[in-house]
Amino acid sequence: QVQLVESGGGLVQAGGSLRLSCAASARTSSSYLMGWFRQAPGKEREFVAATSWSGGVTDYSDSVKGRFTMSRDNAKNTVYLQMNSLKPEDTAIYYCAADPRSISRLRVAPNYWGQGTQVTVSS
Repeated sequence: QVQLVESGGGLVQAGGSLRLSCAASARTSSSYLMGWFRQAPGKEREFVAATSWSGGVTDYSDSVKGRFTMSRDNAKNTVYLQMNSLKPEDTAIYYCAADPRSISRLRVAPNYWGQGTQVTVSS
């Protein structure tokens, strides 16, 4: 069982930056792929980013590519999502996710979810 706790959300103006963190309760290095999802009001949850066990491979949705960067620190069992050039349409609850299988499986149905952190981007 892996427990995930997100932090770092908040209110920011368009064009600004935020860094989200996700701390895992269990050792995630070499065991779990990690990802970020988001859900805007009235919309379905969507994939944002994912990273391999080593952090050497990352995958991003087209809507955030070039603006968001995902990284991981396995020594701290923590992953990060650096969000730059934020837009009002980035407003959503952001969820951390973990899965032991593959990035393709994580993108569809990860095994573990965090409780989410709110990100609000004002225009």
